[in-house]
Amino acid sequence: MQYKRMPIEVESPEQLGYNTIECNLAESSVHDAVFKDLNLNLNDLILCYGDHLGKPELRELIASEYPGITSQDVLLTAGAASALFITATSLLSSKEHMIVVRPNYATNIETPRAIGCEIDFIDLDFSTEFQLDITKIQALIKPNTKYISITTPHNPTGTVIPEKTLKALVELAESGNCYLLVDETYRDLTPENQLPLAATLSSKVISVSSVSKAYGLPGIRIGWLITTNKQLQGLFLAAKEQIFLCNSVVDEEIAHLFLMKKDRFLPEIQQKLRKNREIVQNWMKSNPYMEWIEPSGGVVCFPRIKEEVKIDLEKFYSTLYHKHKTLVGPGHWFEMDKRYMRIGYGWPTAESLTRGLANISNALKETAG
Repeated sequence: MQYKRMPIEVESPEQLGYNTIECNLAESSVHDAVFKDLNLNLNDLILCYGDHLGKPELRELIASEYPGITSQDVLLTAGAASALFITATSLLSSKEHMIVVRPNYATNIETPRAIGCEIDFIDLDFSTEFQLDITKIQALIKPNTKYISITTPHNPTGTVIPEKTLKALVELAESGNCYLLVDETYRDLTPENQLPLAATLSSKVISVSSVSKAYGLPGIRIGWLITTNKQLQGLFLAAKEQIFLCNSVVDEEIAHLFLMKKDRFLPEIQQKLRKNREIVQNWMKSNPYMEWIEPSGGVVCFPRIKEEVKIDLEKFYSTLYHKHKTLVGPGHWFEMDKRYMRIGYGWPTAESLTRGLANISNALKETAG
C-alpha cells in the first residue's frame, strides 16, 4: 500500500496546535468531554488483553438499540477510522472496484487509493442540494464492484438521505452482489429524522459508528462495525486481530460506562447543538458573501463563497487563521474548490462560534475584491 498524508490531518487543529487557534470551527464533532465530568470509576478494571470482538457487555448494549441485531453482529474497533480501514483492506485489492461519495471523510477515499483499487466517485453537487443520484450509482456497478460507500448524516455537508434512498441503495447492493458501507457516526445527533440502522436492512450492509463525533469522546478511540453477515464479520475480526488484536480495555470500559448513562448526557449535547445551529442559520441569513445548503443533521455544514464574489482565496484563509486566529475546514480537505468550507458548529461554545463566524465575515471583507 502506498500511504500518503491527508490534508485534513496535516492541517488539523491538533497538528497546527490548539494554542494557535482562538475560534476553532474546524472540528467535526461535539465538544470534547472532560473525564472528571463523566464521574466514572475504573479502579477495579483488570488491564488484560480484551475480548477480540470487544467487551461483550458493550457490544450487547450497542446491539440492544437495534431490532434484529445481536452482540455477535458488533465488532468493536479503534474508532470509526479503523472500522473503515478494516473494511477497505478486507474487501479491496487492485483487482476490485468500489463506488464512493465525494466529498467525504478522507479515509473513505485515501485507503482505497492506497490499496490501488479502481474507484468511481459520486460527486455531490450544490445545484442538487448535495443529494445522491441513485441512477448514477446503479450505472457504475460492475461485476467486480465490492462495495458502495456513503455517509449519512453526511460529512461535510450535513445532509441526510431520505429513507427511500437508503432502501434503494440496499436493493442496488443486493442486486449487484456487492456491499453497502454506511458511515452513521452522527445518527444520534439527528433524532428528528433518524433512519433505521442500515445494517438492520440487509446482510449486504455494513454500518460504522463511534463515540467520537456525537458524544465528544474521540480520545478513547472506540468505534464499531455492525453487519449481520457472519462470514463478513469473521473476515473483519481476522483483520482486526492482525492489525491491533484487541481494543484497549480502558477505552472499552469508559465507552461502556458512558453509554450506559448516555441518556443523561445526550439531551444536553443536543440542546447545545440546536442553539449553535441557530447561530449559524442567523449568520448565513445576514452574510452577503456566502450561500449554503442548510444541513439536516450532524454538526457540520459546507457553505461556499458565492461564485460572483471576487476573492483571493489563499489570502482569505491566511488572514482568517493568522490574523483572526480562526480555523475552518477549507474545501481542499475534501477535494473540493476552496470556495467551500466546512464549518463545525457542535464543538465551539456559543460565544466562540459567534466570534468565529464574525471573523469569517471580517476576513471575507478584507480579502474580497
